[in-house]
Amino acid sequence: MSEPTLAEATENIYASLRADNADLDAHIATLKAALAREGKKQAVFDPTRLVQNNRAGRKLMQAYFRQRGVSVSFSE
Repeated sequence: MSEPTLAEATENIYASLRADNADLDAHIATLKAALAREGKKQAVFDPTRLVQNNRAGRKLMQAYFRQRGVSVSFSE
């Protein structure tokens, strides 16, 4: 089985967020590995696809991911 791409890992994060954060830590670890493989420093998420698309929700997401070693930004 091949390693998930950055796009697949990001989609898994969206699915996990919609499923009440099911397996979120595992998906973050996969995302972190995909970022390293592709030489990227930061994961970019579309805020319109987030469950809590408000400032507090985005800041909470950034803080949670940062604690797990992943820098998060949001597309416009």
